Amino acid sequence: MFYVTPAFAMTAFALFGVCIGSFLNVVIHRLPKMLEAQFDSAEEQVALPLTLSKPASRCSHCGHLIRWFENIPVLSYLFLRGKCAACQAPIGVRYPLIELACTLVFVYCAWRWHFTWTAAAYSLFGAALLTLAAIDWDTTYLPDDITVPLTWAGLALAGLGLLPSVTLQQSLAGACFGYVSLWLVYWAFKLITGREGMGYGDFKLYAAIGAWLGWQALIPTVLVAASLGAVIGLAMKHTKQERQIDGVSGYVPFGPFLAFGAALELVTSWQL
Repeated sequence: MFYVTPAFAMTAFALFGVCIGSFLNVVIHRLPKMLEAQFDSAEEQVALPLTLSKPASRCSHCGHLIRWFENIPVLSYLFLRGKCAACQAPIGVRYPLIELACTLVFVYCAWRWHFTWTAAAYSLFGAALLTLAAIDWDTTYLPDDITVPLTWAGLALAGLGLLPSVTLQQSLAGACFGYVSLWLVYWAFKLITGREGMGYGDFKLYAAIGAWLGWQALIPTVLVAASLGAVIGLAMKHTKQERQIDGVSGYVPFGPFLAFGAALELVTSWQL
């Protein structure tokens, strides 16, 4: 019988994780631009084609084409000392941080679930949460291109028995309750204040979390998200770093805190 040692499993997952993390940087940067381009004119879309694979990555300052050896996850950033090889413009530190965070997610899943399909599934779930949190923080978007497939994937994997202690019934209830609960909060807040307190993307992300973790994880997740969001929001207000959305100041995206709450629930709930 083929046996994989824990050390080998974590090493293999680490290598996959750092590579996936490099791809996540592309998704985080390009997917919002691709969504915005859908509202541009046909002429603009032809003039500036953009996909997750094309055009090749370039320096945003000088247009230098990034060569393969300048694009090795984490290592290239360290070798280049965080600067473009051509113009010496600084490269954002978040690029290697995303790669390292994704690596840690994969290593944790390999440590907890070993060399299994369950570990692979939860690794991709964590990678998706990381991507959505970064995109929402940057742009206030939670793309359907990620949240909707993520929900269906959770339901399918629960149905196949690949999500421990989360049955298909619990997954389905989690997806439904997750969406409906935030939908009700959204409309209650809007009726009372006349303003939108969150977006539809938050409903879909919460539904995806429910599909992956089951209905029993919804309340702990949202309590952590709301508490952390309130603390961060007050800190941003105190330091005058509030953002404006549609002329309304004090906006703090909720998606990153939902993602953090889900990740914390995944780590602390050993029945999963």
